[in-house]
Formats: sequence, C-alpha cells, structure tokens
Amino acid sequence: MWWFCPDGIPLLSPAAGRPLRLEVPAVSLPVLSALAAGPAPSPSPSTSTGPLPVTPTLQDAQESATHAASWVEENWSTWLAIGLRVLLILVIAAALRVFVRRAITKLIDRMSRTAEAVDGTALGGLLVNAERRRQRSQAIGSVLRSVASFLIMGTAALMILGTFEINLAPLLASAGVAGVAIGFGARNLVTDFLSGVFMILEDQYGVGDTIDAGVASGEVIEVGLRVTKLRGDNGAIWYVRNGEVKRIGNLSQGWATAGVDVTVRASEDLDRVRSVIADVAETISKEEPWNERLWGPVEILGLDSVLLDSMVVHVSAKTMPGKAVSVERELRWRIKRAFDAADIRIVDGPAAPVEEEEPLDPTAAVAAPSALNNPASPQSAATAPIPSPAPSGVPK
Repeated sequence: MWWFCPDGIPLLSPAAGRPLRLEVPAVSLPVLSALAAGPAPSPSPSTSTGPLPVTPTLQDAQESATHAASWVEENWSTWLAIGLRVLLILVIAAALRVFVRRAITKLIDRMSRTAEAVDGTALGGLLVNAERRRQRSQAIGSVLRSVASFLIMGTAALMILGTFEINLAPLLASAGVAGVAIGFGARNLVTDFLSGVFMILEDQYGVGDTIDAGVASGEVIEVGLRVTKLRGDNGAIWYVRNGEVKRIGNLSQGWATAGVDVTVRASEDLDRVRSVIADVAETISKEEPWNERLWGPVEILGLDSVLLDSMVVHVSAKTMPGKAVSVERELRWRIKRAFDAADIRIVDGPAAPVEEEEPLDPTAAVAAPSALNNPASPQSAATAPIPSPAPSGVPK
C-alpha cells in the first residue's frame, strides 16, 4: 500500500518500509497559490478588439482644474498688463486723432474767414467766388486730415504689435519692398496726386478761373487731387491730369487787361482821333455794368505802328478778372460808332489800290482789214475752188 501526499506524490512505500527521497523543483509562491486555486476559467468571447475606454474619475478632474488655475494664476498679471497697454495706446491714439482733426478743421475755417474778409479789397481777386473758396478749403482739409489719421493710426498699430512682442523688422522690410514696387508701378498716379496737392495748397487756380494749362485751356469747373476738369470755349470738357501740367497761365487771378488796336488812315488828325476815343472811354466808365468791370480808366497808349497809308492807335484798360474779352468787344463797338459819327474811316492795314478804268477805243469794235476782201488779191485766188476737168470729146 502506498501513501500519497495530497498532491498525489507517493511518499512512503509499505513494502520497503522506508521513505522515498523525491526531488521537487522550487516553485514560487504565486504559482503555488494559482495551482491551489485550481485551473483559471476560460475567457469569455468579446466583440471589441481595441483598448477599453478609460472613464475619468473625480480625482483626474480635480487635478486638471488645479493645473489650469495655477497656469492662469501665473500668467494673469502678464495678460492684464498687455491688455491695459493696448487699451492705453488705443485711447491715446483716438484722442490725438480727434484733437488733430479738430485743429485742422478750425485752421481751414479761419482761412476761409480770412479770404471772405479780403473780398472787395486789392486781394479780393485772388479768391473770386465762394465756390472756389469752399472747394479749396475742403480739398486742403481732406488731405491734411487723411495724412494725420494715417500717421497716428499707423504708429498706434506698430506700437500694439510691439506690445505683443511681434518682431517688426520683417514686417517693415516687406512693407518697404512693397512700397518701392508700388511706387515704380504707379509713379504716374503718385505724380498726379502730389502735383494736385501742391496746386491746391499754393492756390494756383480754382473753380471759375480761366486758365491755359498747355495741353488744354478753358474755365475750371472742378479741381481734384488727380484730375482737373476744364470747359473749353466750344463747350468741350477736358480732363487734365495734374502730373501732365508743366505750366499754367491763370487769366482770372488779380486783374486782367483789355487791349484794342484801332487802325485809321495816315491822313487822319491824331488829336481828333484821341478826342473821340477819350469821349468813348469817359462814357463807358460811367454806365452799368461796365463801371464795375473796369478797374481803371481807359488809357490811350499812343501809336503802335505807322505805315504809308495807315496807323494803329492802341487803347488799354484794366478790368475785372475774366471780363477782358467782353470789355474789348464793347470798346470796339462804341469806337466804331463814334468814328462813323465823326467821319473817321477805320482801315485794316494798307488799302488795296484802285484800278482806274481806261477810255474805250472807238476802233475796238471795227474788224481788222483782211486780204480776202479783195477778189483780185493772191490770197483770194489761193482760196478759190479748183475747177473740175472737162469730159473727153467735149469741145472746150
């Protein structure tokens, strides 16, 4: 009979009467525990092959909240400082912009009031109408306000970017390159704009002026920073780019001069001619509306030229700007009527010579004698018909 240990290993043989020596390999305690517990149950089939979702616990949420609160606590002072700095920059920029724009508006209004005060004086001719003053003031004010706003807001934007520790060197370099490229590509536009700004600031011309811009001439109906609009003598509207204007002749600033050349015969009495023209000048200076358009007396400047059969007397007068042509026409009209009444002949340059008629020749209607009138003349014999020959057998 054999004795077995609980694991089924024989320990003692009754026949031999002595114990058996068995060598058992060393086994760790967890293995022994697993063996004592019995075989592990077989795993149940599962439909999911991926990792099982981890459900956050309350402790994990508390740790995340703690980390966020500590990060906010560490950086809130920096955020607050940056926000206050940006707000301060914006407030100062807005206040400075409002102050500068109001100062420019007051300056422009003062210029307009000064222009209105000099109306009717010697300087009144420089600003001839309210529309010109208004448009010029608006243009100057608009340019100055735009430039001021651009500088102030641009500086504020750069300061805000610097507050956020943004490197401005690449940005400024790119802006410089873009500015150079745009400047080369749009140089005509920049030239027109700058020329328009200086034309307006220097008051070279304005609405209502009659100017000669070289490429076109006429009355100015609109002044812009890039284009000036003119109306020609025939009613055509010309758009002249300010950059293309190389010279400007303003016929409406200050005063104008009306000049009339009167051509009379060389045999006329000069004192009598002067007296008649002086009476016309005195009459026109006392009648409406010519007394307002004439800013000075009508002057007889003397002889401009003397020819064999004519001489030219020059008459001049200082007039209101833009009224010289109408004064010249009225002077010619009145001088012609006065000369007709005084029996003074007006000529235009040298008189054409008059051809004298020669006396008629009584023999012009008589035909010249002809040799053909004499039948005995050789010419008549030569033109006589040739007689036809007589037929044969007929006696002559």
